[in-house]
Amino acid sequence: MRAGSTLLTVLAIAGAPVLALLVLAATGGATPLGATAAIGLTLLVAVALALLWARDLDVLSETVRRLGEDQPISETPALPGVERVGRAIERLSRRLAERSAVMERLRRADAAIVELLPDPLIVLAADRSVHRANSAAQATFGADMAAVLRHPGLRGAIDRAFSQGTSQGTGQGTVQGTVQTAELSLSAPVAREVHATVVPMEPPRADGGRVVVVLSDRSRERAVERMRADFIANASHELRTPLASLMGFIETLRGPAADDPPAQQRFLGIMAEQAARMNRLIDDLLSLSRIELVEHQAPAGRVDLAELLRGLAAGFEPRLAERRVTLDLAVATGLPPVLGDADQLAQVAQNLLDNAVKYGREGGTVRLVAEPAAGPRWPARPGVVVTVVDQGHGIPREHLPRLTERFYRVDTGRSRAVGGTGLGLAIVKHIVNRHRGQLAIDSDEGVGTTVSVWLPAA
Repeated sequence: MRAGSTLLTVLAIAGAPVLALLVLAATGGATPLGATAAIGLTLLVAVALALLWARDLDVLSETVRRLGEDQPISETPALPGVERVGRAIERLSRRLAERSAVMERLRRADAAIVELLPDPLIVLAADRSVHRANSAAQATFGADMAAVLRHPGLRGAIDRAFSQGTSQGTGQGTVQGTVQTAELSLSAPVAREVHATVVPMEPPRADGGRVVVVLSDRSRERAVERMRADFIANASHELRTPLASLMGFIETLRGPAADDPPAQQRFLGIMAEQAARMNRLIDDLLSLSRIELVEHQAPAGRVDLAELLRGLAAGFEPRLAERRVTLDLAVATGLPPVLGDADQLAQVAQNLLDNAVKYGREGGTVRLVAEPAAGPRWPARPGVVVTVVDQGHGIPREHLPRLTERFYRVDTGRSRAVGGTGLGLAIVKHIVNRHRGQLAIDSDEGVGTTVSVWLPAA
């Protein structure tokens, strides 16, 4: 191949001079000996130039290859024209390398910005598959990302973005088309209120991205709005009775009982109970509101449940003695730590123990068990189950689904008599939801109630 190329080069260089010399020799314009010597010299020069040209082309090819592989140039072409071409290629290569380095820095900066965005960002390819998802999206939705993208509201916004993405494009490589929005109520992996912004890219990004989906969590804002409304409604309803009692007793103390010290002491005792009830109610309402504000944010701490439950059991001794209840604490050895907020998990165990002591049988036994999760009832991934069992009257089956509702009471009179606010299990439910756990309540009338909480292991 190379010999043929060299022969063609020789013919291109020497063809015309040799032909001219042959014509001159044939017509007598040159002596045969002189023509032959001239033809030989011409062919020698042509061969030399052809070989030099072939060598320079090889050097030029090697230069291009080395520049492409970012290697130093070993030789330079000998012919001036080819040398200039080689130097021009070298300069062009340097400029391209500099531009490529700038583009790579911009690409890395773009990737870093996307990764550091606090809101989940998902890039969809032309076939609507997930082309890229930043760390916030992975942490927030994880394996549920596909289910989130199938939400009817979000899917409709994505469909509109794909259909309208090219209608207003200008071909400048920037974001074009109509930005679509949607308000979503997501239940997986935890209840969230999300504002979705779907941005079509026209032309598509160089990496294949076609549509960008940004999911802004508005759960906190919505929770604040609901908290204000619920607090006013619930507080006004639940505080009406103790406030009416206080006002009635105050009027009685000012009037008929003004000069009756025994009646005053009795009424003041009842007033103190009502005030304590209002205080507990407000504390529970505020605690529930604080939990709801962060329910969508999973905790990242590690909690030793064995140590936490033992400390809680020791602090419960006065309450147990008051009701003459025996606490049977059974914590499995080698219990793995769980992901969670220690204060909130302590509140869960305290509320469950408090309910078991208050509504269990006086003089009976309350069991508090913590063990690794096992069985089909709980998720397959590693976890810990905390169970509280009492020996109370039990709860009718029809009431079980509503026990975690705010202010829901099976027996209103008995609940208020023992100081219940109707918010304990609602607080437990929201804390368990925040910890991505599960809550189960079982009860048999006349036997007792069992409340179990599954928590994922760290």
